[in-house]
Amino acid sequence: MKKNKLTSRKMEKLISEITHTYKGDSGINFIDASNLLHRQKILEILDLLTEVLFPGYTGKRTVTKSNINFILGDILCQVYTELSEQIERAYQYQCRIKKCDGCDCRTMAENVTQHFLTQLPRIRELLKGDVGAAFDGDPAAKSFEEIVISYPCIMAIATYRIAHELYLKEVPLIPRIMSECAHSKTGIDIHPGAKIGKNFFIDHGTGVVIGETTVIGENVKIYQGTTLGAMSFPKDERGRIIKGGKRHPTIEDNVTIYAEATILGNVTIGAGTIIGGNVWIKESVSAGVTVTVANTDLVYTKHNKQQS
Repeated sequence: MKKNKLTSRKMEKLISEITHTYKGDSGINFIDASNLLHRQKILEILDLLTEVLFPGYTGKRTVTKSNINFILGDILCQVYTELSEQIERAYQYQCRIKKCDGCDCRTMAENVTQHFLTQLPRIRELLKGDVGAAFDGDPAAKSFEEIVISYPCIMAIATYRIAHELYLKEVPLIPRIMSECAHSKTGIDIHPGAKIGKNFFIDHGTGVVIGETTVIGENVKIYQGTTLGAMSFPKDERGRIIKGGKRHPTIEDNVTIYAEATILGNVTIGAGTIIGGNVWIKESVSAGVTVTVANTDLVYTKHNKQQS
């Protein structure tokens, strides 16, 4: 049987066909985009920041009381250099897309990076509350160390709190790269634009979705499979989705949302409310209310023969 070889002529034809698809495209190829930021570098920076927030967590450095200042200084200097470079690249990318001139991307990036680093003490205090909420909210938790090292919600929330600060400064691309990294590792999808208060706990976590304009108060606990999403998207006269606007729920303080609950649209779930599992909510709920699905009839069938 004659083999169908990929001859040089066939290869040239294939290359020509593929490169033809690149013409006029500015969305999924990055030709002549040498200033585009590096995704892997962003993830490395995220690891460094995690080491700052949870010293010794990664095990890459032996941290002691006597060397902590030196280690912290070394990490922060590296983060400042590398993060400011990546933010500068992100700004340059944005300028190229918007065709703007005259932006001092380097100075902007350095200013944002300096501001971000000053927020790390506050982020760490928030994370202390999140870890405490996990310990208090999960009877299976034996220690704070167990929670930090093994609970997926801590990685997801820590990454969110980092990415959120960069989102607030309107840094392009980087916050989403960080949040999607946590999403891929934990199954928890928190948009960096969401606003989340103190002592936040996600139990189990898999399948949780929290949309961009979601607002979550303090002492909120949610379970796996919860969706805080949008109902519908208004479109312009050309049929394109109109960006922006509040389109996700507001969850007030001391709310508990059980597994597989779906809350959609710009609605408010009042303080102290309990949302039962598998509910579908599209309207606001008053404070102090428990929402559950009416019991369905269960059918029990006795087997005539013991199954093998």
